[in-house]
Amino acid sequence: MSDDFLFADEEEEQVLEDRSNWKILIVDDEPEIHTVTKLALSDFHFQEKGLEFVSAYSGEEARQAFRDHHDIAIVLLDVVMESDHAGLEVAKYIREELHNNYTRIILRTGQPGQAPERDVIINYDINDYKSKTELTAQKLFTVIISTLRSYRDIVVIDENRQGLEKIIRASADLFSLRSLEQFIEGIVQQLSSLLGGTEDAVYMTSAVAGPVPIEDVDSIEYFVFSGCGEYSRFEGKRLNDVMSGARLESCKNALIKKNIVYGDDHVVAFCNSKFQRGALLYMSGLPRKLSELDKNMIELFAQNVQIAFDNVLLAKDIEDTQKEVIERLGQAIDEHAVHKSNHVKRVIEIADLLGVEYGLSEDELKTLRVAVPLHDVGKLGLPEHIMRKPGELNAEEKEVAHSHAELGYELLKNSQRPVIQTAALIARDHHEHWDGTGYPQGLKGDEINIFSRITGLADVYDVLRSRRCYKESWSAKDAQKYIQDQKGKQFDPELVDLFMLHIERIEAIVEQYADTID
Repeated sequence: MSDDFLFADEEEEQVLEDRSNWKILIVDDEPEIHTVTKLALSDFHFQEKGLEFVSAYSGEEARQAFRDHHDIAIVLLDVVMESDHAGLEVAKYIREELHNNYTRIILRTGQPGQAPERDVIINYDINDYKSKTELTAQKLFTVIISTLRSYRDIVVIDENRQGLEKIIRASADLFSLRSLEQFIEGIVQQLSSLLGGTEDAVYMTSAVAGPVPIEDVDSIEYFVFSGCGEYSRFEGKRLNDVMSGARLESCKNALIKKNIVYGDDHVVAFCNSKFQRGALLYMSGLPRKLSELDKNMIELFAQNVQIAFDNVLLAKDIEDTQKEVIERLGQAIDEHAVHKSNHVKRVIEIADLLGVEYGLSEDELKTLRVAVPLHDVGKLGLPEHIMRKPGELNAEEKEVAHSHAELGYELLKNSQRPVIQTAALIARDHHEHWDGTGYPQGLKGDEINIFSRITGLADVYDVLRSRRCYKESWSAKDAQKYIQDQKGKQFDPELVDLFMLHIERIEAIVEQYADTID
């Protein structure tokens, strides 16, 4: 073209930083093609978004463009550039090396004979094939519109897939708070994609539960439970601290009306609850005016997501009640054996610390924490005069005292509940020694289950550091020396190493839950 200079600055005038535009990559070794294409599409808009152009003049530059830009919607790809099949090699690179199945590839060629349409369509994963001579301004406009619709639909489908995957992953363990967070995140992502994409979303609740502990349990304020985008780092924060202006007013109106409030660029949905004060779902950055279908989807979400949240809170309440009952039973056992103390709390915390450092799974740690309080349940069957005798027991009394291990096991062993089965093993085996000199069975090494090995170490250290009717408390130095001296004898050597590595944290537990002096 002889009038190249008329468009020499055209590329510099494109708004390359506007991420709200559709990104189009033009790959052609003729600068005139870039200029004419941009001119033909200069006033193009689709769904209230314009175009952002990226230019490449060779196959290698095209590859680099894909490495630099991960959101290219369409590539207008010339076949013949530095080689007769340079464009086809780029198409193959996009699909086979980058595994990019989103970008729509429109092959443009000025020499159809070099790459026959039939062969190219069959052998390469492209979406359209056009001769440069047939792409008039109007036809180019039509092709871009139809191709962008395909790209948009593919992105929406993939966002829905990602949302569904999160929900499926969460459904396996729906009644844990962490998986509920995943569940809500997945639902929000699905809803966001169906609405055409939103920038920010946040789920707020007055319930005292969430990934970050919430203080002021008597407060009627609302707190962020889960957020994304702008609100991704605000878990546990108050509504008034994360919202202001029109956004805060919309949230307050939704709470007052117990309904859905629509703003210019945001929506706030009140999620009703049978057990709590309800919750708020806030979404901003809406890409378009909401249709009636959009509003129906939001209403459906608001009605159903709170049901899932309520179910989780109910399950958590049941689980917490179970833990509290078992822990209080453990305290009662301890009081029967000695005196009122926080021995059970300390053993739970020390055992949990050792379990984490040893590498137990989350499920194993939950089981350990619930089972540990019952480690001395067999002491309920021992005579009180033995349990409260000041001074050392004689041989006969020791034999009776040692029987509490088997008594505890017999009491718990027939349960069908995994936690109680674990508690039965801990009750029986937490006095077994690594070298086989313990009781009641003389188990050795790994024959002793890890829960019992952990509990035994935590129990002994806390007893040494505590006052009993038959002894005074040991100093931290003396107690730690005993633990180290019993490495490989009474205690698992690996656990002793972990114990001493984290002794400062263990001593902090001893101090935090110190017994009160009557």
